[in-house]
Amino acid sequence: MSFKEEFARYSWDNVKQDIYSKTAADVERALIAPKRTLEDFKALISPAAAAYLEPMARLSRQLTRKRFGNTIQMYVPLYLSNECTNICTYCGFSLDNKVRRRTLTEREILQEVEVIKGMGYEHVLLVTGEANQTVHVDYFKKVLALIRPHFAQVSMEVQPLDRDEYEELIPLGLHSVLVYQETYHQEDYRKHHPKGKKANFNYRLETPDRLGQAGIHKMGLGVLIGLEDWRTDSFFTALHLHYLEKTYWQTRYSLSFPRLRPFSGGLEPKVEMSDRELVQLICAYRIFDEEVELSLSTRESDRFRNHCIQLGVTSISAGSKTNPGGYAVEPESLEQFEISDERSPAEIAQMIRQAGYEPVWKDWDAGLILNE
Repeated sequence: MSFKEEFARYSWDNVKQDIYSKTAADVERALIAPKRTLEDFKALISPAAAAYLEPMARLSRQLTRKRFGNTIQMYVPLYLSNECTNICTYCGFSLDNKVRRRTLTEREILQEVEVIKGMGYEHVLLVTGEANQTVHVDYFKKVLALIRPHFAQVSMEVQPLDRDEYEELIPLGLHSVLVYQETYHQEDYRKHHPKGKKANFNYRLETPDRLGQAGIHKMGLGVLIGLEDWRTDSFFTALHLHYLEKTYWQTRYSLSFPRLRPFSGGLEPKVEMSDRELVQLICAYRIFDEEVELSLSTRESDRFRNHCIQLGVTSISAGSKTNPGGYAVEPESLEQFEISDERSPAEIAQMIRQAGYEPVWKDWDAGLILNE
């Protein structure tokens, strides 16, 4: 049994129709329900819920404070490589984007680490393109051995791997893995991934199962908002989360909601999502699931991020570079996408304090707080 079987029970079109047919009464029931169901989540992300944004925000903030206190976890991505064998219509690293490629050497990685440590970070997210001939399991082993002494927590966002490969990496210090389905709409998925291993929809869909079986501490889910109807894609993300929490109950989970951003080559969003709608989605996820961590990256503007840390978000990046070598080695190399919030980690930490929260620079377990 895997999520593929659960996923096959649902029709995209039927789910979409259900969401758009929800009424104000459905939203009101969801807001007072002692335990929310997937049907309640449909109501909370429906157009009908737009009129209930204020009570949703109040409830979301209350539930987040109850579970996570007044802390916001901070993390930073470290891009190791922009080499990729996939063609993806929305990504600056896509194989058909004719730019200079590079993969960081061990010496270059340590140069990047020195800058990141100087910012105060104890949590780093390793990111690569998907190029199995270059950035493969042996490369990841070397990188983990190299940087693990420098960080309290190491996460990865790389190509999906087999279960036994995850089992090799976890003892070396791999704490969390982020793997985004991009979209759960199978036809559109094929359109956006015409070449490469990523074109295998089901292999990617079952990656969280392999992670759960391997015993990963935490995994992250999400879709790229703008590829398809965001409400329907978000329902399938919630369905996936619900399945995983029941099946691999010892694992922790996080959700991200990246909106399509400009990159070299460009792809216009099929569906635009407004700031109010993203606030609605963040609150809906929190009300549906009090335990899940919610992450907001530098894709979003400074004004938006200032507002949203009080509504349910529990982790935030700052000072991010989305290109290999971006911190020290080669600042002008190809970016995966353009960031929006360009403030430094110190500025973000100060913003968090001014909002009445504490910035946490490593995982929740240890709770190390940077004092200045």
